[in-house]
Amino acid sequence: MKRSNPTVKKGNVSDTYDYEQKYPEDAPYEEAAPAARVWKTYEDESRKHDVNMVEESRDNVDVLLVFAGLFSAVVTTFVVQTSQSLQPDYAAMSASLLYESVLVQRAIANGSPVVSITPSPLNPTIAFVPATTDVWVNGLWFTSLFLSLTTALVAVLVKQWLHHYVALPSGTPRDRSFIRQFRYSGFEKWHVQVIIGLLPVLMHLALAIFLSGLVIFLQPLQAALSWII
Repeated sequence: MKRSNPTVKKGNVSDTYDYEQKYPEDAPYEEAAPAARVWKTYEDESRKHDVNMVEESRDNVDVLLVFAGLFSAVVTTFVVQTSQSLQPDYAAMSASLLYESVLVQRAIANGSPVVSITPSPLNPTIAFVPATTDVWVNGLWFTSLFLSLTTALVAVLVKQWLHHYVALPSGTPRDRSFIRQFRYSGFEKWHVQVIIGLLPVLMHLALAIFLSGLVIFLQPLQAALSWII
């Protein structure tokens, strides 16, 4: 593995970069033996590289995982309330029909014509069609919730990958070096660093979609407030 050229003090056994001093020289024809110096050197160098890489990746994933969890909880609260507008409100329908029945009884008692009473617009026999704004708001917020939960799921998978990657295998230095290189090759093959870099993009997209739905939701309630957002 290619490494930087740090300043090394010759003869200083405690210097971890001077592997000629740290590990004894191999016997002739034993340079590639299971416990040879080259494998121990590879282990030390790869361990320093992996610690820095894994710690940085783990910190980023932890922050995203916390934010995705909190954001999903907030979006779920909104979705639970607004999703009711996508189905008939039978409570409001019953109240409207009951009020119409009271008006009919009053008209009969007063001798007024029943046909003069305006029928209730809420009729259970008419197919329910949700408002366009309700469809848009719920569509955007469900999409935002999906992206947020996807980010949380991928973040959990990445944490498992990182935990498995740094797990110390057993065996000789050569065996451990082979296992580490196998893991690193898989790490690069599956573009784990690219996946970690895409997680913030998904969260930003989820937040933007949620705010778009919030603007549409506030438009019929308070137009001025929606323009501020």
